[in-house]
Amino acid sequence: MENLREELKHKIIEVLNLEDVSPEDIANDAPLFGGGLGLDSIDALELIVLLDKQYGIKLSDPKKGKEIFESIETMAQFIEANR
Repeated sequence: MENLREELKHKIIEVLNLEDVSPEDIANDAPLFGGGLGLDSIDALELIVLLDKQYGIKLSDPKKGKEIFESIETMAQFIEANR
């Protein structure tokens, strides 16, 4: 699970072009939207595409995205449960 968290941090930085952010800057339980990384709705779409392309997980209910993309930890748990 720790490997998955690290992988997610690297992929999020890469996919969203977060040039000033390193994986060490992202806490596993820090919010990705709002006060944490400050991601927006366009970034959320990119994360949905990332789940599909990298992990083969299609998000059937976009409203669940808010829960899933709350933090690195919640994303990792969702991926583990749905692989």
